[in-house]
Amino acid sequence: MNIPAIIHVLGTLLIVTGSSMTPPLICALIYNEGDVFSISISALIAIGVGGPCYWFSRKNRELGVKDSYVIASAGWIIVSAISALPFIIHGSIPSFTDAFFEMMSGYTTTGATILPDIEKVPHGLLFWRSQTHLLGGMGFLTLTIIFLPHGMGGLRIFRAESSPGQAITKEKFIPRNKDAMIWLWGIYLVLNLLNVVFLYLGGMSLFDSLTHAFGTLSTSGYSPKNASIGHYNNAYFDWVTIVFMFLGGVTFGLFYQVIKGDWQSIKINTEFRWYLGFILFFCGMVTWILWRDNTYGSLIDSLRYATFQVMSLLTTTGFTTADYERWPQAAQMFLYMVCFIGACAGSTTSGIKVVHYVIIFKYMYASIKKIFFQPLSVISIRLNQRSVDSSIVDLSICYFIVNIFMVLVGGALMVLLDDMDYVTGMSSVIASLMNIGPGFGAVGPSDNFAFISDAGKWFLSWNMLVGRLEMFSALVIFYPSFWHE
Repeated sequence: MNIPAIIHVLGTLLIVTGSSMTPPLICALIYNEGDVFSISISALIAIGVGGPCYWFSRKNRELGVKDSYVIASAGWIIVSAISALPFIIHGSIPSFTDAFFEMMSGYTTTGATILPDIEKVPHGLLFWRSQTHLLGGMGFLTLTIIFLPHGMGGLRIFRAESSPGQAITKEKFIPRNKDAMIWLWGIYLVLNLLNVVFLYLGGMSLFDSLTHAFGTLSTSGYSPKNASIGHYNNAYFDWVTIVFMFLGGVTFGLFYQVIKGDWQSIKINTEFRWYLGFILFFCGMVTWILWRDNTYGSLIDSLRYATFQVMSLLTTTGFTTADYERWPQAAQMFLYMVCFIGACAGSTTSGIKVVHYVIIFKYMYASIKKIFFQPLSVISIRLNQRSVDSSIVDLSICYFIVNIFMVLVGGALMVLLDDMDYVTGMSSVIASLMNIGPGFGAVGPSDNFAFISDAGKWFLSWNMLVGRLEMFSALVIFYPSFWHE
């Protein structure tokens, strides 16, 4: 394991973190609410620690596979810890455990919060809180790769941070990985800018437009308002947010293909078609239930609220416009199912991902057909008009099983740790592991995670990291053989 090379990358990561506190610092200076010192001193600490790490290890550039996995896990933890400093120093979140939870939730695009009154926090710190979504949405390590020399193992770092689904769909659209990161971030930032413009043109303040846009394309969910998007009770804002949540759930490689004029790639993309199918089905069912039970006054309102909440949970965003725990039980059941899906691989979303459901469904269909109807046939599973290797099928099934296992075991552990009801225990793990944010029970849309014990918060923070790194990259470091040469 190349320790100097790992230190070099982590040093770069700290420098990027410290430098990225500049926009929140400007915001703090504009509003002058007493958070200038906490942000500026935190930025200096990050750069002061990262600078020497970067400089004195700059000649060690060869990264191995193990090095990349260590960086992927350690990087998110270190950045979350250093990013918690502004809140601790200012006193808005005096507990390190709570501040770390808030920042891990921000960077992993979970959106779960411990803040009982968000609107009391100074604007500079709220901007920093939301900016963690912007940085974490595309993957903080992918941003760091841009600042690393060519050939320093950037591809390995990218793979360590990426979804297994990207290996399935073979997301690679530019030969040089550094150039690919620049394209990804370019597309991502342009979409964020468009989101800001549409919200601002609708009458939302510039500050609110920026912070909400940061949480939308990144499918994250932090809002500077206690009632989230529901604070505005504005249909225009709801539909704009729905559109950009949808875009955040699309494989970013497809955006690149469309920019290059290859519209055929959308037509043949199996996962994208299934993504649309899931959205239409769940939005339709929840809309019908709300309309049937007269939860809202009209079919249009039922469609609006149902579509927003389905899209928010399906893309693991976590914004809310209503307390869905007051909806009919049937509607809540469909929302609960949505929590286990996620959107497309290669998007900013988390969760199990649509591509894994596609492969598992096709595997089940092929197995039943072979067993009962064509026992001598060889039936291949196809994705994007290509055959899928059996090892990829095994990976999808394994990934699904591990997710369900972690939800069950994690839910039981949370009930034991905090003596909470099983609905809250299970939902807190689902909301963290799938990086959704709000859940059901005591962690529902009108509640927060402040009541959970320190042990519970650390466990949920770890689940956020595992979910964001798509399981295997975070779990492999616990294998004893991983540390053996």
